[in-house]
Amino acid sequence: MNGRDLVRSAKAVGALGAAQGMRAVRAAWRNRRADAAALPSRAGERARVPGLLTGAEPGPGGGVLRFERAELRITVTTGGAVFWGWDGAGPEPSYALAGAPPPPDPRARLEPDKEGGWRVVSERATVAVSRHGAVQVRTPGGVVLRHDLPPRWWEVAPGEPARWVQRSELPADARFFGLGGRSSGPRLRAGAYRLWNTDPGGSFGPGDDPLSLTVPVLMVVADAGTHLVFHDSSWDGSVSLREGEEGAGSGHDRAAGSELRMDGGPLRCWVLVGAPARILGTWTALTGKPAVPPSWALGHHHARWGFGSEEEVRRVAEGYREHGLALDALHLDIDHLDAHRVFTVDTERFPKLPQLAAELLGEGVRLVSIVDPGVRADPAEEVYASGSAAGFFVRDAGGREVRGVVWPGETRYPDFTDPRVRDWWGALYEERLGQGFAGFWHDMNEPVSFAAFGEATLPRSARHALDGRGGDHREAHNLYALCMARAAYEGLRALRPGERPFLFSRSGWAGLQRYGGTWSGDVATGWEGLRASLSLVLGLGLCGVPYSGPDVGGFDGHPSPELYLRWFQLGAYLPLFRTHAALTAGRREPWEFGPEVLGHARELLAERRRLRPYFMTLAHLAHRAGAPYVRPLWWSAPEDRALRDCEDAFLLGDALVVAPVLQEGARRLRVRLPRGRWYDTATGRCHRGPGGIEVEAPLSRIPVFARAGAVIPVLGPDGGTALEVWAPGEGRSGSGLLVPDTGDGWAEPPVERFTSRQRDGRVTVTRDSGEEPGYPVLVRGL
Repeated sequence: MNGRDLVRSAKAVGALGAAQGMRAVRAAWRNRRADAAALPSRAGERARVPGLLTGAEPGPGGGVLRFERAELRITVTTGGAVFWGWDGAGPEPSYALAGAPPPPDPRARLEPDKEGGWRVVSERATVAVSRHGAVQVRTPGGVVLRHDLPPRWWEVAPGEPARWVQRSELPADARFFGLGGRSSGPRLRAGAYRLWNTDPGGSFGPGDDPLSLTVPVLMVVADAGTHLVFHDSSWDGSVSLREGEEGAGSGHDRAAGSELRMDGGPLRCWVLVGAPARILGTWTALTGKPAVPPSWALGHHHARWGFGSEEEVRRVAEGYREHGLALDALHLDIDHLDAHRVFTVDTERFPKLPQLAAELLGEGVRLVSIVDPGVRADPAEEVYASGSAAGFFVRDAGGREVRGVVWPGETRYPDFTDPRVRDWWGALYEERLGQGFAGFWHDMNEPVSFAAFGEATLPRSARHALDGRGGDHREAHNLYALCMARAAYEGLRALRPGERPFLFSRSGWAGLQRYGGTWSGDVATGWEGLRASLSLVLGLGLCGVPYSGPDVGGFDGHPSPELYLRWFQLGAYLPLFRTHAALTAGRREPWEFGPEVLGHARELLAERRRLRPYFMTLAHLAHRAGAPYVRPLWWSAPEDRALRDCEDAFLLGDALVVAPVLQEGARRLRVRLPRGRWYDTATGRCHRGPGGIEVEAPLSRIPVFARAGAVIPVLGPDGGTALEVWAPGEGRSGSGLLVPDTGDGWAEPPVERFTSRQRDGRVTVTRDSGEEPGYPVLVRGL
């Protein structure tokens, strides 16, 4: 043990307590010894590049190009997605894809290119390959979107996967977004970003990276066009970004660039080209439709680590009711479990949990349960005994169950990459449903095992089934939470086939949206944490995970009334609207912050409820087309450079611009609006974009702007759905969509389309068919 390890061990003992701290010290040593014994060293690595092109074989949608030391397969699918894989890598098997990849585009052809290379020409993109193995993606007009240099591999030992690096050159004006949940952004600056799902080990802020949900999906926005690139390898790696420099008219631009380094896995990627909406639609077709949450999950959630009894839960629920505050769900953290053991209840503090759940449900409030993957290693535990007897836990290279340490003490970890384990685990949720829970919150699933030093996860040499292929934790780590979410989602569908499951997960990977959403994790209480909250939601949406939100108020500490209210204002316009805090943090109920904050929170909760039909519509549209609820301002105008750099406002759907207050003491904001005419919903004043404006942002509200002509579904005065239309302007028109709420089952209601028109000072709304709208119309802006 070196000095640094000794210091970390002492800190672990102090933070976790003597017993847990010593377990964490022993776990760290076990991990180190296991990996040293089972993993090969990197000595004697040999570098390899493709070499020169030697031949080409056309095939459906593209073909295979052979080089001296490698081969490259290129396919353009019917949806316009471009796939390429080196060294025989194909699209499958892949945990990211929702099913078989789309068929090849029969119109795409492999043909000779100039200077001895080849190219595949398709409707949306041209892919050109040089005789040295460089790959270039161009628009149909020939403009270069990205230029990937020939890859380089480092081979360690026979049978061991090679490390590889892929360097890319991009337009000088390119801006980067994505890579999963990142606290600095939403625009990603120059620097290195690790691709390894990681519990930060405490609350985090904008400088902390990586976090719980990383994914190698990068959206690149430039004047030449927008594209998304996904490198389909779940291994540990990093993406280094370099910003470009434009030559100020001299013609000597310095290209932007990226460098992807992976510790293993196939070198294969997908590139999607087009407008952002089209890209996310294609991404959804590849990786799966985002799950539609039940309608109540689009309301307000209240959580806390520290609801220590049924009486405390009732007190909080009664407080919301007495203060006239809307509440849709209460979340129970690990303190409701018996000694923190999964799928149990502390019957001393929660003696009649099903009765409590029924009482709350009668008031319109659902209970949501935390679920951690770590199972206490006690033969008397039913979950452990059944899983161990069947061989369902992750094992080391010697065949022994991998030992870890989490809240219950010494734990074991189900191998969710085994379909038998997924079936077993999914059936265990019957116990939770029987306790009255309506939704589920996955935590600690990076996965976490407390360690005094090294990484707080399983040893990299731990063995996983990987659905029959076999492999170790180096490949399975980033997939662990994704497969856990799949197990729960499929289990819940089997247990309650008539209901849409509600599930969100701290960790995940590409394709998580098929099973549910995510949340920020333990974001730090402070103004930087508030800014990080918006960054995470925007970045995740551009990676195909549209349902997410932060811990309103921050996870730790004691937010000031101003900070709490500004966070509450932001959360009210995000998909997952949840307050949450740590055991030792200050309270997060709105009435704890004084009468002024309470009054403003009441108005926000009423507005969130009023917008429920709009959020429900956005959820269904995300499911069908992949468009996130929360979108960057450049969503419909990526060519607008000023919007690309705007990080302090967002679009909610295409009808609203929301400008949260992200700085202490701010009472005025400068807001940049996209093209069009936008009404300040508080004052009714109309502003014209694109361009920046200065607006009031009193403590009572944040600026929200409605697009002129927008038809927005809302709850009307009678409690039914109504259409709120913002005047298009004399002689102008607008539009809007509604997907009516048909309950929490599996029906997919039709999209209803409406058009607004203004003539002679009168605003009318009709269906696209010309018929009457069939809903009350509320006109604004006249």
